[in-house]
Amino acid sequence: MVYGQPSLGDTADAAIDALLSQPVKLAAQNPTGLELPVLIALDLLGADVQAVFGMRSRGEGRLAFERGEADIDFQTSSAYLSNVTPLVESGKAVPLFSLGLLDDDGKIVRDPAFPDLPTFNEVYQARHGEAPSGPAYEAFRKFFASGFALQKLIMVPRDTPQELVDAYRDAAREFVATDEFKQDAEAQLGPYTPVIGDVIQRHLEDAMSIDEATREWLAKWLEEKHNARI
Repeated sequence: MVYGQPSLGDTADAAIDALLSQPVKLAAQNPTGLELPVLIALDLLGADVQAVFGMRSRGEGRLAFERGEADIDFQTSSAYLSNVTPLVESGKAVPLFSLGLLDDDGKIVRDPAFPDLPTFNEVYQARHGEAPSGPAYEAFRKFFASGFALQKLIMVPRDTPQELVDAYRDAAREFVATDEFKQDAEAQLGPYTPVIGDVIQRHLEDAMSIDEATREWLAKWLEEKHNARI
């Protein structure tokens, strides 16, 4: 979830208008970490983001936002629900958009934890009159998937016998179907259904592959925008 200071505007549309018309600060850890897809998304929108690197966690970034040192911030869903929702309710933060969620076909859809808020893709289309595309968007999509949608995975070595892989997958399906898991997961993570088996395999293979045009764009963008080399 990306959110901004109420000084930018008291609605998402007004805040995004301001975001696209003036430089804004974002407290970040580093240009090639968890912030990468968010920085790409904001750049695609046309925002002039002055990223201040050196935070040791996204929690430190949020605290910089709360002190008024950053104009915008973002948090994962669980951190947003527990730490940012109170700021929104007290008028100290304005939600702008979510990065979204990968469906089984690999398409980005609205986050079920925030069904009334648009995704980055929706905001881009509304602002530019067309869907995002090209190497920059491909870089965003790849790193959104690897950094958020696929952030927590359980894996086994490649040479694990298939019958054992199947046993683990069956056990995972049984586990996530229990009432106890559903209750704890809802409270700690949000209204998400864990992805198991072939779907996650397809998502992972897509996220871990990048074509040369996208890689070249990313390397140039990182060096020009953030003085970082890969």
